[in-house]
Amino acid sequence: MSDEEEKQYFKGRGAQLNPHNKFLKDVYVKEHEEGIDDWEETDRKTSFIFENSKTIVNKVDSPDVGMAYSLNPYQGCEHGCTYCYARNSHQYWGYSAGLEFERKIIVKKDAPALFKKFLEKKGWDASTISLSGNTDCYQPAERKFKLTRQLLEIALEYKQPIGMITKNSLILRDQDLLQEMARHNLCMVYVSINSLNEDLRQVMEPRTTTAKQRFKVVEQLSKVGIPVGVMVAPLIPGLSDHEIPKILKSVADAGAIKAGYTIVRLNGSIAQIFEDWLHKNFPDRFEKVWHMIQSCHGGNVNDSRFGDRMRGDGNIAKMIKDNFKLHCRLNGLNTNEIILDHSLFKVPSDQMSLF
Repeated sequence: MSDEEEKQYFKGRGAQLNPHNKFLKDVYVKEHEEGIDDWEETDRKTSFIFENSKTIVNKVDSPDVGMAYSLNPYQGCEHGCTYCYARNSHQYWGYSAGLEFERKIIVKKDAPALFKKFLEKKGWDASTISLSGNTDCYQPAERKFKLTRQLLEIALEYKQPIGMITKNSLILRDQDLLQEMARHNLCMVYVSINSLNEDLRQVMEPRTTTAKQRFKVVEQLSKVGIPVGVMVAPLIPGLSDHEIPKILKSVADAGAIKAGYTIVRLNGSIAQIFEDWLHKNFPDRFEKVWHMIQSCHGGNVNDSRFGDRMRGDGNIAKMIKDNFKLHCRLNGLNTNEIILDHSLFKVPSDQMSLF
């Protein structure tokens, strides 16, 4: 990395630039630094924007993401994962998918009230709702705002089945609620782990917890009867796919009972963000990794084909699939199906109506 590139590298952030938001007509750029006296660089600190939403639970139409409904109390994510597919959705709010995705976090403070309103809809069938289908509900903002805990309290009160996925050990704060939900077969937790390489994690997922801490989450939740799975996602050919055997052995030893994976795909602005990141952090491996990703998606780095987009196709994708399947079998993963109980759902009665 050159001296100039080093100056432009934002440590502690995944994205290193702000791609233009395609929904905005105008863009503000610095073309000649010496000609601008009062140029202000983008604020490097995280800021929180409070939004009032109309709804909080969204129906998921995609047939290959494993969820029917998602609930996201936050938009944008300070974890800063370079490959995150949720980056593109930040553009709908008027922000960039790059650094602004990590620095401008939208907080839906009315999420608990909207969740109750949704659950009390006539005809709601208590289908499993996933927390979160887009950004991590246990990202750093949750420590301050505690929206996820409030949502779990409501789910427990209504006996609403919940699926969760996170890469943050903050979930252990809510072990009491999750344990009580698991006692009624109302929850399933997935932990995202895509590498055991701490050096790689620090630049690829800069504000997430370590793999060691994620194993602790798997172990601790499993010990108290909460069913835990692991998503090895996304696997990046040429960077992390060789870690499959060790990851699956480690999570099985920690108590995980299920495991899934995806292969990285770089749709929309994510391609520019990831390409820039890969150049800056792994210049010696750039060509190899980039071409291996392309080989998994029909010659492209992006992929929107239902059925293929998450796992890819071609020789490299098949080798990853076979390797993953083999080591799941060797470690006893995915032998039993987890089916949550939808029959217990009930809107709590209003005691005041008795008077």
